[in-house]
Amino acid sequence: MRRVLIANRGEIALRAVRACRRLGLESVAVHSTADANSPHIWAADRAVCIGPPPAIASYLHVIGLIETATALKCDAVYPGYGFLSEKSDFAAKCRAAGLTFIGPNEETIACMGDKVAARRMVASLGVPVVPGSDRGFTDAAEAASVAREIGFPLLLKASGGGGGRGMRIAERTEDFASLFEQASAEANASFGHPDIYLERFFREVHHVEIQVFGDTHGNYVHLWERDCSVQRRHQKLVEQAPTPVLDEPTRREIADAALALIRALKYVNAGTVEFIGDVGSGKFYFIEMNTRIQVEHPVIEMLTGTDLVCEQFRVAAGGLLSFKQPPIHSGCAIEFRINAEDADLGFRPSPGVLKRWRPPAGRDIRIDSHVYEGYAVPPYYDSLLAKLIVTGRDRPAAISAARSALARFQVAGIATTIPFHERLIARPEFAGGEMHTRWIEQQMVQ
Repeated sequence: MRRVLIANRGEIALRAVRACRRLGLESVAVHSTADANSPHIWAADRAVCIGPPPAIASYLHVIGLIETATALKCDAVYPGYGFLSEKSDFAAKCRAAGLTFIGPNEETIACMGDKVAARRMVASLGVPVVPGSDRGFTDAAEAASVAREIGFPLLLKASGGGGGRGMRIAERTEDFASLFEQASAEANASFGHPDIYLERFFREVHHVEIQVFGDTHGNYVHLWERDCSVQRRHQKLVEQAPTPVLDEPTRREIADAALALIRALKYVNAGTVEFIGDVGSGKFYFIEMNTRIQVEHPVIEMLTGTDLVCEQFRVAAGGLLSFKQPPIHSGCAIEFRINAEDADLGFRPSPGVLKRWRPPAGRDIRIDSHVYEGYAVPPYYDSLLAKLIVTGRDRPAAISAARSALARFQVAGIATTIPFHERLIARPEFAGGEMHTRWIEQQMVQ
C-alpha cells in the first residue's frame, strides 16, 4: 500500500490524512464544491473535486470515486464512517478495480448489513437477541400478523441500514400499518431497500457497544465497551467509557460474545458490536454490528493508548495487529459531539460562518475537528463540528474536566450543542449514570 484515496470529508477525512502521513503513505483527498475550503484538502498530498454539493453526486458517487482512485494510481480506498463505509457493493467494486478497501470484505459487510441475517447468525452462537421477526417485510398486512405474535409495543427497523433511519415505534395495533409504510418508505429512500423487520420495544434501555478488531492472520481482540445511551431520536450525543451501568460479569459476558462473533466471521479491520440492556430486567441483547470505525472511537483510544485509524491502514495492508487484548479500562473518557445545531429549537441545524472558534486545550482534553475561525459550515452534510474528548482518573474527575472544557469552549456565529452539554452534565442523573436512550426526550427536550 502506497497511495490512499480518502473517500470522505470533515474530521474523519483529516484524521485519515494524518494517519497516512504518520505511516508514510501518500494521501489523495476528494471534496465536493461545498467543501472547497476544508482542511483535509490542504493537508493531503493531492486533492480532487469530485462533484457538486449533494452527496449523491459526490461522496456517494461510487463510479466517480473509483475512477478517480484508479486514474491517480491509488492502491487503496479509506471510507471512514458514514457515506459508503458500510456499502458492500462499494467494497466489491473497489476490489474488482484492484483497490484495497480499508475495512472488512464485502461478504462480511453484506452479512452484518442485513440486520435479519445478522440476528440469525448471532443467535446461532448462543448470544441473546431482542425478541422479534426472523425476516424482513415489505407488506404491512403480512407484517401485522407477526407483530401480533411478538406483542406490542414494537420497534420497526430497516433491514438494510441503521442510524435511526427507517425506524418507528408502534405502540398499538391501530397505528401499525401507517407507521410501517412510513418506516418502509424512509428505509427505501435511505438504503435502497424497503424491508422492515420487527423487534420488541423496550421503553428504557442502555446502549452499550464493544469495539472489536481483527487481522488477516487470525488475530481477534476486543477493546472493551463504551456507553452510548445519551441519545435523542436514536442519534448519539455523548459517549463514554467505561459504561457506568455494567457489573463485571455482564461486562465480560457481552465482550466475550462480541469476540465470538468476529471469530465466527473471520472479521478483518475495525468494527463495533452493539447491545441494548433493558433497564427493567437488566438483561442485555445483541442488536447489530457496524462494520466500520465509528464517530465515538476516540474514547477507546484515550483509555487504551491505541490509534485505531492507523491500525485500520496497517491491517488492510496485511499487517499483524500491533496490540494484544487490553485489560479492563483504567480511568474514564467522555466524548461530546459538538454539532452545529440549536438544542433550544429542537436541535435545528445551524449552518453559517464560524466568527469565533477557540476550543479548550489541556492535558486531559482532546479535540478532533476540521473547522476553524472563518470556516463556512455547509448545510448539505452532517452537522458535526468537533468531538470534545475529556479524560480523568475516574468518572467524577472526567465530568469535572468536561465542565471546565465546555465552559472554556468559545464559539460565535452559529448555534452549537455546547450549552446543551453544559446543562446535561449538571444534571444529577448524568453524574449518577442513570441515562437511558429516551431520557433526553423525556427529561430535557421534546
